[in-house]
Amino acid sequence: MIGGLCVLLALLVQVMLVNRLPLPGGGAPDLVLLAVVGAALARGAVPGAVLGFIAGLVVDIAPPGAHLAGQYAFVLALVGYVAGRGAGGPVTTVVLCVLLAPLLAVGVSMLIGDSRVTLATLTEEVPVTIVYTLLVSPVVIWLATRGGEPRYST
Repeated sequence: MIGGLCVLLALLVQVMLVNRLPLPGGGAPDLVLLAVVGAALARGAVPGAVLGFIAGLVVDIAPPGAHLAGQYAFVLALVGYVAGRGAGGPVTTVVLCVLLAPLLAVGVSMLIGDSRVTLATLTEEVPVTIVYTLLVSPVVIWLATRGGEPRYST
């Protein structure tokens, strides 16, 4: 429940505030991705995948939904599952998922023949998005994991 509310809040902040900020490099952090990763860290692989799928569907239809519905749902479901399984600890898991998600999204876009995704997208936009997402990740992950039982001991 709290994970879903956190994802919904992240989506609202993403669409209404973050996507409108003129950040250097043209990218923006992916708050929804971080909220899904945080919820998956706190709750496990299957809840993470389900929450990632639902969050992805909402992102797919939220403005400016310029890609196929289900595309980001697939990516966030896989990332939610990976985050829920863990990759050696919470920090390693977050970094892995933040690196994996945009690359997976670009790969899926290229597989379905999205003409807007080019090599420039991979070399110019993806690194900026990864850096911004990693910069805000401590705050978002902290907020997203507050509601559940921690799976990792400190």
